[in-house]
Amino acid sequence: MGRREARDTEGRIDTGKETGAPAPRRAALLWLSCAAQFMVVLDVSVVNVALPSIRTALGLDAAGLQWVVGSYALVFAGFLLLGGRLADLYGRRRTLVCGLVLFSVSSLVGGLATGPGLLIAMRAVQGLGAAVLAPATLTVLTTTFPEGPGRTKALAIWTAVSSAGGAAGNLIGGVLTDALSWRWILLINVPIGAVAVLAALYLLPSERSRAVSGRLDVPGAVLATLGVTALVLGVSRAGTQGWTGPAVLTGLAVGVVALIAFAVTETRYAAAPLVPPDLVRLRPIRVGNAAMLLAGGCFIPMWYFLSLYMQEVLHYGALATGFGFLPHTLVGIAAARLAPAAMERTGARGLIVLGAVLGALGFLWQSGIDTDSGYSDGLLGPAIVMSAGMGLLITPIITTVTSGIREQDAGAASGLMNTTRQLGGVVGLAALVTLATADGGPDLAYRAVFVAMAAVCAGVAVLALALPAPRKGRDDSVAIRR
Repeated sequence: MGRREARDTEGRIDTGKETGAPAPRRAALLWLSCAAQFMVVLDVSVVNVALPSIRTALGLDAAGLQWVVGSYALVFAGFLLLGGRLADLYGRRRTLVCGLVLFSVSSLVGGLATGPGLLIAMRAVQGLGAAVLAPATLTVLTTTFPEGPGRTKALAIWTAVSSAGGAAGNLIGGVLTDALSWRWILLINVPIGAVAVLAALYLLPSERSRAVSGRLDVPGAVLATLGVTALVLGVSRAGTQGWTGPAVLTGLAVGVVALIAFAVTETRYAAAPLVPPDLVRLRPIRVGNAAMLLAGGCFIPMWYFLSLYMQEVLHYGALATGFGFLPHTLVGIAAARLAPAAMERTGARGLIVLGAVLGALGFLWQSGIDTDSGYSDGLLGPAIVMSAGMGLLITPIITTVTSGIREQDAGAASGLMNTTRQLGGVVGLAALVTLATADGGPDLAYRAVFVAMAAVCAGVAVLALALPAPRKGRDDSVAIRR
């Protein structure tokens, strides 16, 4: 008998499907997904501590140094929608393995690079591999764990590992740079990737490809990447040309036109759109992804500015800077692990508001730093508050945007969520770098950056109020669909 599908009042489909994977295999798939996601997030931040060493070794200027970080994040954000759809069309196993291989090979070549051009190019290829890999890890989880407390706990672990990857990247980068060389921040991915490939081949069953010729929406991916790239380039030029400069206006105009063309392509011409139109019509999907966009715009650039502050203002070495991020790591992990229990009491909406308010307060506290601040009086307190907010915030957002999704759209939903997070990070970094390079000295620059982050985080709290409130006596993953 065919499986009956019911739509709720928001139009989301409730498949009622329960996965049949045994518990030990589910646990193994959870840790495989977490390990792969750790690699992806690690490489967003692992280069931050090594930036001064890379600049000295390869002769990079300030603009080139930003692109060591930005090329990875930019390509990652631009191709995440395509990467998410690959898992839907070609299967989780094939997509995960291909992403791991591409990521590991580009890490090897980048780690051996002798010039800035090759390093930046390989960081971009790493970003492409990450764009394939990251949505696949989340798709594995959402198709392995049925909705309810089990999935929420799995997502909380995935979130904690993601937070650990972002924060531990600074510590690992400091240790590797100080003890070996900056090259090992990339080369370390090779053995980890090899083990993950073997695990994926063993744990994930072979799947018949559901794609047919012409179904993969490459034009949509190109338009999305062009739009994101043009927007970021336009924003990044504002620091030198002002917001009315020709390059700024051109970049913004091209970006807007490309993204409008992308939307038209998705709704009218794509046989298998990267973002199915039915998906974005749902209020939890729209609001949840908007909240993730803003959250990415402050929490991802946070690592970049704190790393530079510790090294260029406090004059810490790479290793000391890495250890300086240890409180961020531990608090973020602890908060993420507490998120499922907290969400049972507050619901997803309440926990998003609480996490965003804590993040805003932490950023405001952090804005008080100056060139005379030490670690204990200038960084430790804000680290605890902002990291607690970050850890509590992400799990309920992910739960919001992945609940009630049909299995055939799980990759698209994962790709969209990852895209909004990374797009927020890329555009946020470009805008905040522009703000930081304005006249006024280092004290005023860092203060302005963290005040701006606090304002964005407060915007997340306001936006979350548009989410539906959970109903008493019902599981939040169900209530949130209403």
